[in-house]
Amino acid sequence: MKAPIVTVVRHTIAPLTRTRLFRAWAPKLMPPVEFVIAKVSGNQVQLSGLLVPSLVLHCTGAKTGLVRDVPLMYTPDGNGRAIIAGTNFAGGRHPGWTVNLAAHPTAQITVRGRVLEVQASRIPESGRDAAWARIEAQWPGYRSYERESGREVRLFLLQPTRVLQERDA
Repeated sequence: MKAPIVTVVRHTIAPLTRTRLFRAWAPKLMPPVEFVIAKVSGNQVQLSGLLVPSLVLHCTGAKTGLVRDVPLMYTPDGNGRAIIAGTNFAGGRHPGWTVNLAAHPTAQITVRGRVLEVQASRIPESGRDAAWARIEAQWPGYRSYERESGREVRLFLLQPTRVLQERDA
């Protein structure tokens, strides 16, 4: 159950994240800020994680074969799995990680200090409305990124397959 303060903060900040100013600057500012915070905190804190459940997706590059690390918001699906959305801040292009995950659906995630292997699958058309409803219950208005991008945002379900590293004691 969410603390009342978290709900108030999310409902206050969520509309700001849908502004043109935020969508223009966030893709440039958020990654370096997330990187610095992760380094300073020993990969224990994510900026986005202060507001919403967040993970770091470790996926293999579709072209390069190199592992790419991407901080992302996720939504629990209620069955131990995570839903992630390729919104790209309402940009007109799909984020690179969605291409990588489609090419290499076995990936890893780091969540609250735990590293898990996951199997990713695209959420089918029949499940999209339910997935968006869960996401928007967590972050109001998030689907507006899809409407404003002019494209169908790729939604993925991450199914944990095994724990690779427990959190540090």
